[in-house]
Amino acid sequence: MSVRVHLPGYLQPFAEGKSKLTLVAHPTTAREALEALWKMHPGVRDRVMTETGEVRLHVNVFVDGESIRFTGGLDTPVRDGAELHIVPAVSGG
Repeated sequence: MSVRVHLPGYLQPFAEGKSKLTLVAHPTTAREALEALWKMHPGVRDRVMTETGEVRLHVNVFVDGESIRFTGGLDTPVRDGAELHIVPAVSGG
């Protein structure tokens, strides 16, 4: 098994147009999963992370449907077979 990453439309041009990717690495944390994604598609990184290595405020990262903001941040555990979703924040009125 491996970890699947789901990308929103605005990130797909930086990942060869793909909406779903399978990581070749076997990450154990969200940080490791994202680092594996950056190695595959470096252009995605700056659109998801700040210069200081934190997830941008307008971007949400979910591991198996749970926001990493509430499950340990970048240290959130990632199991084999997990699904990681990168989702832009939505707001409005």
